[in-house]
Amino acid sequence: MAVREKFELELKSAQDQLITLSNMSIEAMDKAVDALINHDIDSALEVIEDDNDINKLEEEINDHVVLLIAKQAPVATDLRRLIVIIKVAADMERVGDYAVNVAKEAIRIGSEELVATIGQIDTMRKLAIAMLRQVIEAFIDEDIVKAKEIAELDDQVDELYGDSIIKLMKAGAESPEKLKQITQLAFVCRYMERTADYSTNIAEQLFFLVRGQRYDLNQ
Repeated sequence: MAVREKFELELKSAQDQLITLSNMSIEAMDKAVDALINHDIDSALEVIEDDNDINKLEEEINDHVVLLIAKQAPVATDLRRLIVIIKVAADMERVGDYAVNVAKEAIRIGSEELVATIGQIDTMRKLAIAMLRQVIEAFIDEDIVKAKEIAELDDQVDELYGDSIIKLMKAGAESPEKLKQITQLAFVCRYMERTADYSTNIAEQLFFLVRGQRYDLNQ
């Protein structure tokens, strides 16, 4: 097998690992919010336990890419692609960490009746998940037009986040006995907002991959 052909096979393998990692993190976040809404402690525990697999896969991707760089001495374009794979893997692993945080809040809240703001949290979840899925599709297809749309969706999540926090503060004033839960839900809102931000980060990495320049899509 020619050296270039072998390199391309290894590169595709690393990209496939990244897609697997991304899907695992997305599913973890989706499952964690479901666990919160449905008071499903068992599902929340599964999210926490499964995070070890996400962490392990990110480490494997890093090792894979470093080995490729060391053994193949890739040219500039290939090197850029390998660096982007590492950075996107780190962002998706962080999404998995946020899923764990949401799962922990679900366990802390337990079966306690949730305040009305949970509907907005669910909307934020759906938007954040849609952003993650779209940016991974854009990454696979190297579609910067689709990636650019991520920033617009991020604005919607930011607006929902701000509105949710205001409503939670109001709920806290009206129902001080629920202040602990309200604080926990405020953290969940923050995790959703940060998850959306990571989608934008990945979109920016895609622009760097395709155009060789860095863009700030939040401007």
